[in-house]
Amino acid sequence: MITLSVSEINTQIKAALEPLFAVVSVRGEIGRITRHSSGHIYFTIKDEKSALECALFRSNAARLKFQLESGMRIIAAGSLSVYIPQGRYTFNCSSIEPDGAGSLALAFEQLKKKLGALGWFDRKRALPTYPKSVVFVTSATGAVLQDMLRVAEKRWALARFVCVNTLVQGEKAAAEIAASIRFADTLKASAIVLARGGGSQEDLWCFNDEDVARAIFECSTPVISAVGHEIDFVISDFVADVRAPTPSAAMEMLLPDKTDELMRIGSAETRLVEIYRSLLMYKEGNLKHFRAMLSRHSLEMRFDRVKSEIKALNNALAAAFGFFIRARQSEIVYTQSRLAALEPAKRLAPKTAQIVKNGIVIEAKELRKEEEFELLDASASVRAVALDVTPADLN
Repeated sequence: MITLSVSEINTQIKAALEPLFAVVSVRGEIGRITRHSSGHIYFTIKDEKSALECALFRSNAARLKFQLESGMRIIAAGSLSVYIPQGRYTFNCSSIEPDGAGSLALAFEQLKKKLGALGWFDRKRALPTYPKSVVFVTSATGAVLQDMLRVAEKRWALARFVCVNTLVQGEKAAAEIAASIRFADTLKASAIVLARGGGSQEDLWCFNDEDVARAIFECSTPVISAVGHEIDFVISDFVADVRAPTPSAAMEMLLPDKTDELMRIGSAETRLVEIYRSLLMYKEGNLKHFRAMLSRHSLEMRFDRVKSEIKALNNALAAAFGFFIRARQSEIVYTQSRLAALEPAKRLAPKTAQIVKNGIVIEAKELRKEEEFELLDASASVRAVALDVTPADLN
């Protein structure tokens, strides 16, 4: 029997195990997790019967697309390492993938869940009706920019367009996109369009970055996310105020159509002319009404009315005075005829009388039946009615 020291045993174990498990993958469920301030991550991976201590050092942890969580099933690739001083062995992970869904898909869902819980997806601001200026955060050399400018020229060339040249793919793209968004926000434009053409999930991954999402959320300018094709969804789509299925569609959503606007203006002009015509007619009617009222209440109209009233009174007075004169003249004529009739009566012989009708002395044969007359003598006047008139030669 060979007697070895503890160090010798552990050393021999290390020499035997490490070459044997230099490149291996392990499937299991994550147990407890410890994240060190240095950036290293320590955790256990287990199945129904046993557990294995694992370590993910900072350099490898930085390349991890998703967050490790307790209970998550993973496949970890790496090597077995024996720590001689304590006689412990640890599985050093070089890479980790979710067991089932891909790491990118899992990372996407994790970040989406996290930012949704923070309320970053809730704010949705309306786009301006008539943008004065638009900032593109995209590659200045890509076809996407030219496509958007062509649509803008066709729809609404009155706006001013500025491009902030930005990397839209690669490891450094996310940091540059976030910085470009923050710079674009300082330009005080009407809207910011974050744009990129289609690509694989890996190509578009820089738009699933938390710092990019934070830059969009902190923008005071409305942001349109126009990344990839209609079937592509990235985190920036959820944080932005508006998600456009394509960069060209973003222009159609943001900019008014000049043809529609010209038709609307023409229709509005017609309505405005009709309104003003009706208003002018109404005001003209009011003016005529007030002018008539003013004329009726003017000094000239009042003077004319007084003149008319005076003239009417003069006419009435003249008519009354004429009637009065004619009445007096008739009385005078009647009185004169009476006097004339009375004068001969004074010369009548005693016990004789005259027949007077309407102030004129007549003979008895001139009377008619039931005709009134007067009998006058020197002493009196008698009014009588002829009951019958008979010629004297018949008696």
